[in-house]
Amino acid sequence: MNGLRDVFAGKPAGRPPIWLMRQAGRYLAEYREVRKQAPDFLSFCYTPELAIEVTLQPIRRFGFDASIIFSDILVIPDALGQKVRFVEGEGPRLDRIETPDGLSTLASRIDLDKLAPVYEALRGVRRALPTQTSLIGFCGAPWTLATYMIAGQGTPDQAPARMFAYRHEAAFSGLIDTLADSCIQHLNAQIEAGAEIVQVFDSWAGPLPLAEFRKWGIEPVRRIVAGVKARHPHIPVIGFPRAITGSVATYVAETGVDAISLDTAARLAEARASLQPSIVTQGNLDPLALMAGGEALDRAIDDILAVTAGTPHVFNLGHGILPLTPVEHVERMLERIRR
Repeated sequence: MNGLRDVFAGKPAGRPPIWLMRQAGRYLAEYREVRKQAPDFLSFCYTPELAIEVTLQPIRRFGFDASIIFSDILVIPDALGQKVRFVEGEGPRLDRIETPDGLSTLASRIDLDKLAPVYEALRGVRRALPTQTSLIGFCGAPWTLATYMIAGQGTPDQAPARMFAYRHEAAFSGLIDTLADSCIQHLNAQIEAGAEIVQVFDSWAGPLPLAEFRKWGIEPVRRIVAGVKARHPHIPVIGFPRAITGSVATYVAETGVDAISLDTAARLAEARASLQPSIVTQGNLDPLALMAGGEALDRAIDDILAVTAGTPHVFNLGHGILPLTPVEHVERMLERIRR
């Protein structure tokens, strides 16, 4: 029996399956030890034996129902020829694309050979995982990838990418098309290497006005879902349009995703009521509640379990686990859900 795959198959479960975004990370002492073996974060992602080890660490420690491959969304720009680096304590830095002419530096097609270490790591993780544990692959959504590629880093309101799209719509549309095609190829390659479920992270969807979100958020993800399903019709696709202000039901209906991951601010009861019964929800637990622990964590867990009782739901956070989260709080959460 597999809790995560069972949820997508419409089978009833006694409790929701559990995994956490960024479950392999700095909150684990064993992760920090392995991290020392790589000179930089991208090298870490591209070293299969290290990626395999840290992907498996939270499974060994907590027995989560799913494992997500240790990688990064920015491997796609890297495989399109844009220089990507990570500055310790600051995050990703890319060579900015400030004009349409700057797009000419990118390859027209993703270099899957450059991403071969990711697929090797997936194969290694799948061999090592318990059979009941699902393996998740992922990519960044085209809009979120484009925001990093144009600004060169994360920004508070994604203004550089939004302005680029307004001023140079045709050029921006071409970039989004290239990214959507790259996402399809990358996800399909991950599935063929062992991923049983895939997730599309649109981390910076929130600042987009509704009309722009339909154009740059919904339509490219619809293409990605169709491209994955054309080759792998039985693989579930989870969409994570973080902080969107429009209807989650509209996003689900128009993209065709099998599940929607809800950020911390999403109104879970309203979202659940608006969705078809077969659509899986995921997430919504505040990472700060997990870091705080105690009764605040217990209440937050119980609220989610009450709202999602009898519905297909994957227990997860509304965003990634925070590095300062005590391990014992994760243990407390798991014990409460599994009890």
